[in-house]
Amino acid sequence: MRVMIDRAGPSSVGRGNGSGGGRAGPVETRSAAMTKVDVPGTYVFDGRTSRLGYRMNKLFMSLNDPAARETFTADEAAYCDRYALSAEQKRAVMERDWQAMLDAGGSIFYVYKLAMMEGLSMQYLGGVFTGMTEQEFVAAMVSGGRRDG
Repeated sequence: MRVMIDRAGPSSVGRGNGSGGGRAGPVETRSAAMTKVDVPGTYVFDGRTSRLGYRMNKLFMSLNDPAARETFTADEAAYCDRYALSAEQKRAVMERDWQAMLDAGGSIFYVYKLAMMEGLSMQYLGGVFTGMTEQEFVAAMVSGGRRDG
């Protein structure tokens, strides 16, 4: 899987690598031009993804309100339609396809609001996104994180 990030230059200027003003890496630029950075195997929530998932993330954010949670639970399909989700997003939400929610523009922080309604933890989602069980994911984090090579 190839994931790209685009980042405007001025917002990334000044992030040094600790060596007195050096560049932190390939995402840093001093121009306003967009820079594409390949981050293999990494989900990047950037401006394009934010725009793609805007309506779905608004739906998730609405679930902070107890009355909205009741309305959602009573008729999930109608609630999704109220936010004009795409067919792909609606399917992902109704089937609790967590990966598909991210693929359709979901922010993990908003997707988690729905997961909490299901009694699921962030560690559970971490396991889903990394191909581990919740317990394996927790153990990996406790031992210092994933080792991908």
